[in-house]
Amino acid sequence: MHDAEGATGLHTGLHIALLTHSVNPRGGVVHTLELAQALHRAGHRVTVFMPAAPGEQPFRPSAHRVERVRVPAATRDVAAMVEARIAAFVEHLAPLHFDIWHAQDSIGGNALATLAERGLIDGFVRTVHHLDPFTDPRLAAWQQRAFAAARRVLCVSELWRETMRREHGIEAQRVDNGVDLERFTSRADAGDAQVVARLGLRSGAPCVLAVGGIEARKNTLRLLQAFVALRERHPQAQLVIAGGASLLDHDEAVQGFRALVRDAGLTRDVFVTGPLPDAQMPALFRAADVLAMPSLREGFGLVVLEALACGTPVAASRIAPFTEHLTQDEVSWCDPLDTASIAAALAAALHPERAQRLARETPAVCRRFDWSASAARHVELYTSLLPINA
Repeated sequence: MHDAEGATGLHTGLHIALLTHSVNPRGGVVHTLELAQALHRAGHRVTVFMPAAPGEQPFRPSAHRVERVRVPAATRDVAAMVEARIAAFVEHLAPLHFDIWHAQDSIGGNALATLAERGLIDGFVRTVHHLDPFTDPRLAAWQQRAFAAARRVLCVSELWRETMRREHGIEAQRVDNGVDLERFTSRADAGDAQVVARLGLRSGAPCVLAVGGIEARKNTLRLLQAFVALRERHPQAQLVIAGGASLLDHDEAVQGFRALVRDAGLTRDVFVTGPLPDAQMPALFRAADVLAMPSLREGFGLVVLEALACGTPVAASRIAPFTEHLTQDEVSWCDPLDTASIAAALAAALHPERAQRLARETPAVCRRFDWSASAARHVELYTSLLPINA
């Protein structure tokens, strides 16, 4: 069974299926929807397939077609959940026909690999945003199969292109992310104050924002330790952890984070929001005085561009992929393994000159990354896979 929504207007371009792993606002899901929107605007017929448990809805509306693949509710047994979702995708997609099949994650990649093995599709494209160090052999095998079986592998950074070449012998192609500069802007909106009030943030107190929830990969515990150190200089500072709707188990990281919040007496100064309505995100970026991104591993880090476009200074890890497209003039660098370095980067980003510079002009890095250009690059790569007479 499936639900479909979105426009089905007349198009003359490619018929493209994009598969993503969730209805929630994770980085890869945002990439999928933004790419689909840009492809749709360019005249292609795009359908995004996303797994949805009973009652789940996509986190944002779309002008292009969206089909929800019915799956059971998420469980703590991640491998069993992934297996069930792969099977649901296979059943849902088997009777369908597209010019291009493109998976943005391992669940979709495995479903398409199975369809290819059965001779139901000619092959598929897979974007690897990043890879996870799974200890469960089933999850590790599915992750490997999802890109090894693809006709073409794409990556959003040189870091992961090189990783695919060095560790897996795969020559991936580079495709860029983008940022919507009409939506993410430093211009205040009438609803900004309501977002601040709804979250209970204190007006005038420095606000540190992290997006992506509490995860070891996001380095959230060290960020909290750095925030404790930052409060020696800014005693009224508050920390907001937004997002975090992940299919993986992050209980250990969450428990350690909560314990430190209690031990440090920060229960009134740390706000863990969970996923927020998508429409509120620009206002949340503008409400923050600094975006903290001390991640240990990222595919690209879309929220950095979104925050900068909203006029919010950024403190980020001095590691790839950030170092590929960001400079010292655009972000405050930190060593993600050193809490003192993270605290120093937060303090540097809080210097008024940072925000003043962003208010004067949108950073060049934001203007370089454009979704329409990303869509054009994807179409170039898609077209190269089609039969000559297609």
